[in-house]
Amino acid sequence: MMSGDNLQRVIDAMSDGVYITDGNGVTVTVNKAYERITGIPRKALVGLHMSEVVQRGYISRSVSLEVLKEKGPVTLTQTIGDDHKILVSGTPMFDRQGRLEYIVTTVRDVTELLQAKRAEEQLEQILQVRENYSGREARDPFVISRATQQCYDLAKRVAPTAAKILIQGETGTGKTLLARTIHDYSAVSQGPFIELNCAAMPESLLEAELFGYEPGAFTGASQKGKTGLLEAANNGTLFLDEIGDLPLSLQAKLLKVVAENRFIPVGGTQFKRTNLRLVSATHHSLRELVQAGAFREDLLYRLSVVPLELPPLRERTEEIEALLNHYLHHFNCKYELDCHWHRDVIDLLCRYPWPGNIRELINLTERLVVTAEQSLITTAQLPREMRADNGMGRIGIGLKEQVEALEQQLIEQALERYGTTRQAAAALDIDQSTLVKKQQRWRAQQKANDVTQNEQVESDDVRKRR
Repeated sequence: MMSGDNLQRVIDAMSDGVYITDGNGVTVTVNKAYERITGIPRKALVGLHMSEVVQRGYISRSVSLEVLKEKGPVTLTQTIGDDHKILVSGTPMFDRQGRLEYIVTTVRDVTELLQAKRAEEQLEQILQVRENYSGREARDPFVISRATQQCYDLAKRVAPTAAKILIQGETGTGKTLLARTIHDYSAVSQGPFIELNCAAMPESLLEAELFGYEPGAFTGASQKGKTGLLEAANNGTLFLDEIGDLPLSLQAKLLKVVAENRFIPVGGTQFKRTNLRLVSATHHSLRELVQAGAFREDLLYRLSVVPLELPPLRERTEEIEALLNHYLHHFNCKYELDCHWHRDVIDLLCRYPWPGNIRELINLTERLVVTAEQSLITTAQLPREMRADNGMGRIGIGLKEQVEALEQQLIEQALERYGTTRQAAAALDIDQSTLVKKQQRWRAQQKANDVTQNEQVESDDVRKRR
């Protein structure tokens, strides 16, 4: 039988890291490769329980503890330090009586591999968008639909000029992102980009924030005074979001700034000059506010030399799948997870009207990722109002397809609730074998659909090259 010293020599000769614990999760030894990969010395780990290793911040989570819980092999990604990624695979070793004796974990450094993979994915995304819209630059935001692309193209054309731009669109459609793009393409792109939400504070504070104030201008004012955003945005861009909520008294003062490029701070007597690019945005109809007496007509004309309209997400359905995949990847990286969409989820969300637009899509994606109990996100995990569109009652879909869609949804919900096929089948009062066969048939259908889609894409590519 191999002695402890000889065993250590053997694992030290391995290029991959090795971490060994006993059956209770207490560290027995690690090899030199593990010390090199993680930067953690062996003497700091030997004798520590894996829970202590995590508590002391050596690793982000322990595969050995997962093996103890599952009594089987487990593979996961750990973070060492701030951004060092390692792939760890834990394997249990049982004695002849079936008792857990050791847990052997192999470790491989995947930091560079992950960085290369992300760079490759980003490059593929850029190339895909360039293929669809050959005139776009790589620094443009994530835009796909032609309706949005036309808006961005117009914004880029007028960005180098001094023309005032008014962005209109529902809440959550990406008005701030468009404003940043205008700044990036403007003559003041090297200057600051400053944003102020006109609906976020009361009138008195809003005036002080926008115009600044002189020392001792009012009770509670700083004795040093305050620089306003009009001055801070000099030689840059000032983005006034929700301009429709700006009080009438401030509208008159802003009109003078727009007309003369100068202003007087609160409590001041001297004009200050400013050279800034003004971009405004609103989800209101400013013309209706003008008719209601809530917005100055002369200010409207000054602000909307070039009006831009961002369509709601429900009118940009070709963007939805790309946005879902984009933000799924983003939150997978953020939370170190590996979630992916079931095809039915994407199909369902592409038909959803998205009243909260892109902001709602981002929030939903993050919620589904952080609450997912398994890597595959299914329709059963969607909020009830989003699952309402299950294919039933729509013209052009036969009774058989609608019944099967409902059947699949009920099985997915049962699996989500009970966790195993046996318990789900019992709850639905069907045989476990029937449930499993249906799952297998649906997976085969999905795989066949994916193959067909890929073949269609390849065929389209061939036609384009011709």
